Amino acid sequence: MLILASQSPRRQQLLTQAGYDFEIRIPDVDETAPEGMAVEKVAEFLARKKADAIPVLAGNTIVAADTIVLLDGEMLGKPTDAVEAVRMLRRLSGKTHTVATGVCIRNVEKVESFTVLSEVTFREISQEQIVHYVSTQPPLDKAGSYAIHEWIGLIAIERINGDYYSVMGLPIGEVVKILSRDFGVALALQTGNLCSA
Repeated sequence: MLILASQSPRRQQLLTQAGYDFEIRIPDVDETAPEGMAVEKVAEFLARKKADAIPVLAGNTIVAADTIVLLDGEMLGKPTDAVEAVRMLRRLSGKTHTVATGVCIRNVEKVESFTVLSEVTFREISQEQIVHYVSTQPPLDKAGSYAIHEWIGLIAIERINGDYYSVMGLPIGEVVKILSRDFGVALALQTGNLCSA
């Protein structure tokens, strides 16, 4: 049984689209990192913390992830309210930031974790555009106050150097590879008779 230790609808969507059947378990963890930890390591640390919070039984594989946004060496987490969301997006406007997504995959025998770093460059966005986004697609559950696949991504993102799906919340290609290669969790592929064509 594959278990996703996340309530993120984006991670659920990506695992579903990849072809997995899975259960959702929401870990109850304190999402703070140790004092002095390098900001690039925080997402992976939190992913491991989430994976460790779910009891693992024989035959189960747990996937956990965490995403943070880094701007000028500062970590931008999820905004506490709409005012903070507007402030974050104003800071991201016209700048390049780093999105770090940490992933932890574990079963009773092994644990693997990794971080994917992607650079995202925003065009200049106006106060009116920011307020429209925050008002119509509340970003309170999103690191850095935005989701790449929503309206703000369409109008604001100028360039991505990295993994689009990692920015979305889960580097699904790498997850599929590791699940198959190291954990024996295969995709349910429908091949029919076309393979012999």
